[in-house]
Amino acid sequence: MYQSIVSSTLADVDLEPDSIPSGWPLSGQPETRSKVLGKSRDRLGYVVLWECGAVSYKWHYSKDEAYIVLSGEGFMTDEKGVERRFGPGDVAFFPAGTNATWRHPDHFRKIAVLKDSIWRPLAFGLKACSKLLHIAGLSGKLTLVLLCSTSFVLR
Repeated sequence: MYQSIVSSTLADVDLEPDSIPSGWPLSGQPETRSKVLGKSRDRLGYVVLWECGAVSYKWHYSKDEAYIVLSGEGFMTDEKGVERRFGPGDVAFFPAGTNATWRHPDHFRKIAVLKDSIWRPLAFGLKACSKLLHIAGLSGKLTLVLLCSTSFVLR
């Protein structure tokens, strides 16, 4: 069953062991810990609590990612060689396809909101279809399913 509202006290979340992908660590310990806190109904978006220790690594963002730093600090160097510092309360957004190098001198903890990307023309079509259905007063899951089914049958 799908939970409509998810609430967590971050201090009580049991994080699961993870690691930075092989070949990406530059120095330090590549072990991380994380926990998915909630997912969107379409499963394209989710919220994660993530932390690591003192480490330096390369990172490729395969999904859109926005996050808020909870504790610690991170120094991110972008593809142009520009370094930025992120500390508690800072917010960042990295579009899918972004590459960066990170350095955390000590413990780092963040809440991240990630979203899988879909093919841009498909996303545009779905958004336009949804808008038209809303304008026509026909918004809803069943209407969208019927509309999509009809378009495939007409082919």
